[in-house]
Amino acid sequence: MAEQLTGLADDRALLGRTSTAERVSDILRSRIAEGYFPPGTRLSEDSIGGALGVSRNTLREAFRLLTHERLLVHELNRGVFVRVLAVEDVEDIYRTRRLVECAVVRGLGEPPYALDGLASAVTEGRRASVENDWKGLGTANIHFHRELVALAGSERTDELMRSVFAELRLAFHVVDDPRRLHEPYLTRNSQILQALQAGDRREAERLLEVYLDDSLARVVEVYRRRVGDDV
Repeated sequence: MAEQLTGLADDRALLGRTSTAERVSDILRSRIAEGYFPPGTRLSEDSIGGALGVSRNTLREAFRLLTHERLLVHELNRGVFVRVLAVEDVEDIYRTRRLVECAVVRGLGEPPYALDGLASAVTEGRRASVENDWKGLGTANIHFHRELVALAGSERTDELMRSVFAELRLAFHVVDDPRRLHEPYLTRNSQILQALQAGDRREAERLLEVYLDDSLARVVEVYRRRVGDDV
């Protein structure tokens, strides 16, 4: 927890003079998405509030917002915890991803497309792979799909998928072999990028559909073994 709190203290400058529960929830959501707070972690009001320099009431409101987003759970007389997903949650996350991400690619219109963000995420993933940083590769993979969604140019869609990707990270953190989970999709990200660079959004959508179906099967297989159906 000490490392996580140090990271939060670094985020304190982001709050500025207009600290709000929404901004605190943005920071905590990002930290959850990046894997700093694993599923099942108890979030201490005193420690996190002190690291961010915010009041207890502000932090509690931020916790409430993230509970509404299904990232946190409040347990009576125990406190607030990062949520542990059930297998059905994982399946629903992928159902949402398929609906949104494929629709984004399908609706891109005529090329060329603004693909710098996607290309940067692929480069980030390759670098993490070379460094054997499998957690970093998982983060780069999420960045790729976040940039893919951003191609729609819709703040509402971006906001929706920020929560979905943060939940997805909760599932990834349970996996005991992140290299086996993430490494095959680095090549697939590159293939999707190449199809979009060629202006072939139909091929990109086809690749994405297969990608998401295969990823769902792999994640559920591992997740069912590690967590089970009775979370």
